[in-house]
Amino acid sequence: MNAPPLVRQYGFFFDSSLCSGCKACQGACKDKNGLPTGVLWRRVIEVAGGGWKKMGGVWVPDVFAYYLSSACHHCENPPCVPACTSGLVVKRDDGVVLVDDLSCNGCRACEYACPYGAIQYDEARHKAGKCDFCLDKIAAGEPPSCVAACPMRALDFGDIDELRRKHGGTAAVFPLPDPADAKPALTVKPHPAAARANKDTAEVANWEEI
Repeated sequence: MNAPPLVRQYGFFFDSSLCSGCKACQGACKDKNGLPTGVLWRRVIEVAGGGWKKMGGVWVPDVFAYYLSSACHHCENPPCVPACTSGLVVKRDDGVVLVDDLSCNGCRACEYACPYGAIQYDEARHKAGKCDFCLDKIAAGEPPSCVAACPMRALDFGDIDELRRKHGGTAAVFPLPDPADAKPALTVKPHPAAARANKDTAEVANWEEI
């Protein structure tokens, strides 16, 4: 068994150019945490845009699409922490943000404060919950379930500074919010089509799912 490395801030890397939208990461997270219908701690967002383009005397399709796998990004400045007046949302020394769902009173303040929609409310339990970075697996020297499940190896985890040095990337990818305030521990290699999303009409195509 390998001891988990000491890190300043755990984070995720996601290569959007590799993602096929299979949702294996989403399913693995749901299965590992026994989440009920309607609660997703990791979600695969489908972005689509474009339309028709006139070339000479004919119109041709000019569409684009890509996927983003998004969970709690364990922000360096997490707005959910001060939002919980009961002090039940905490940020650990290794950067992982945790919700004490057993003591949660269901006020949903943390959920409303999260700009990523990562904190999910369980109507049946009247509790808020979210990704805990699979701390039990990390402690056992294993990757989080979502990372292990990805058949395209589009997800990675580790110290966010190391991930940024290794992969580069950005956290400013449509439709994720401006990362300047929360400072998510996330870096994304954008899909080539992501540049068009900032210029052309683009929308989330699976709102009803996520």
